Parts: sequence; structure tokens; C-alpha cells
Amino acid sequence: MVAAHRFRAWFREEMRKVFEEVDVILAPATPFHAPKSGTKTVVLDGEELPTRANIGIFTQPISFVGLPVVAVPVWLEGAGLPIGVQVIAPAWREDIALRVAHQLAADGITSAPVARRTEGGQAEGGRAG
Repeated sequence: MVAAHRFRAWFREEMRKVFEEVDVILAPATPFHAPKSGTKTVVLDGEELPTRANIGIFTQPISFVGLPVVAVPVWLEGAGLPIGVQVIAPAWREDIALRVAHQLAADGITSAPVARRTEGGQAEGGRAG
């Protein structure tokens, strides 16, 4: 337990140093495109892995040290579902993460799906924008 606390303190300090040089970090939030609802496994580098255990693998180090983050969907040409990108800000600067996420949406770089109702009343997903 002591080693984990020591590592957390070290990593938090290293991230603080990074933010002396940059205002914000954009990084992948997930190692793969958003899975369809109910997907139990994904294939990553040829290996089949459980979806739930691996979808947040890139966000865990950021949460571990308590930095503010906003995850945004980024749609790539020809992809059926978006990839997740995290906007990471310095400690206690949620305003920066939110402002950058808002600007990415305003510029059309990110957009969230908007459900539409079909004639039968079923929800049908779609890309906003």
C-alpha cells in the first residue's frame, strides 16, 4: 500500500511538471473504437480481451492522480463508431478541459450521437452535426 501511495505522489508530481510546459493534453481515452452495446470482447493486437476491463485503460492513470478530464467522441472517416479522446487539464483546472472540449465541438471535430425515433418508435443512433 505504501508503494502505491509513493508511486501516486511521484506520478502526480511528474504530471504537474508536464503542465508547466503545456496547457492541456489530448490523448486517447480508449484503445479501440466505441463498442456496440453488449459487446463482451474486443480484439486488440490480435488478442481477444474483455471489453469492460480494457475500455478505460488509458483513463485510469489520469483518474489515479485526480486530474480533470473530459472525454469526447471523435469520428474518423469510414468508422461506424467514434474513438474516445480525453482532454486532460492541470489539477483544479476543470475550466480548461471544459473550454477545450467545447471548442472542439464548436469546430466540428467532436460530436455526440443523437438518437432519432423511427416510424415504429425505436431509437436509432446517428452522428450529430
